[in-house]
Amino acid sequence: MADIHIEREHSLGMAQARKIAFQWAEQVEEKFDMSCTYEEGDSCDEVSFTRSGVSGTLKVTKDVFELDAKLGFLLGAFKDRIEGEIVKNLDTLLAQKAPAAKKAAAKKKA
Repeated sequence: MADIHIEREHSLGMAQARKIAFQWAEQVEEKFDMSCTYEEGDSCDEVSFTRSGVSGTLKVTKDVFELDAKLGFLLGAFKDRIEGEIVKNLDTLLAQKAPAAKKAAAKKKA
């Protein structure tokens, strides 16, 4: 089995991070035929995802996204490609929200 661990720090706060996690879950359900469940917590939300040959979690806090996935034997051969796609999707979602978060922070300071 191959393991994937991805961690991304952010400064979006919990509400914006939660929105990104929902978007991410919708994307992987559609694009990769994953089955996702979303559990909200007080300080940490968790998206559990699974499909044949893949299972894992995306933990979301006010300042960190942490993804852990286990790939089965057959998909393990494609670990680098799968990890690259996950990173690209998550980083794209974070980049889309980051400018809005910076603007909101600037307004609060003013």
